[in-house]
Amino acid sequence: MTQDLHQLLPADFHPASRVWIYQSNRPFNEQEVLEINEQLHQFTVQWQAHGAPVKGWGQLLFNQVIVLMADESATMVSGCSTDSSVRIIKSMENQYKVNFFDRLLLAFLVKDKLQLLPMAQLTYALEKGFIDENTIYLNNTVLTKQDLDQNWLVPIKDSWLAKKLSLA
Repeated sequence: MTQDLHQLLPADFHPASRVWIYQSNRPFNEQEVLEINEQLHQFTVQWQAHGAPVKGWGQLLFNQVIVLMADESATMVSGCSTDSSVRIIKSMENQYKVNFFDRLLLAFLVKDKLQLLPMAQLTYALEKGFIDENTIYLNNTVLTKQDLDQNWLVPIKDSWLAKKLSLA
């Protein structure tokens, strides 16, 4: 999937492009995926910072995770333009009755499928073999395109969770 991810990301965006990740508490169906990707496209082509166009990109990945990116090499993203991106995400939350802001719900790739796990159940999941140190974790704390490309989909043992689970 990491190779696929690299091919999905816009090649003409600077490696330092800012990234925001919004993970839904449920997967979207095929129709919803089309609608969300269209809404993201409409938002990014009109995205502005103090009247100047922001070079933006957005996509729903794994039918559940919105990745929004702004290449600031031409136009810096301002507080107002960041607020406008949060508004579109909150609008989608209301439209689809989901939660994009639950930071205690962690995502893992288990048997090539996205699985969510509350942080409070991590130790239990590890003990029962649901996940192990090599399970791919979606590290939604990444902040740049380069980070997204290299450090978003990582084995648990290579993430901040390793220390929390005493794997480090």
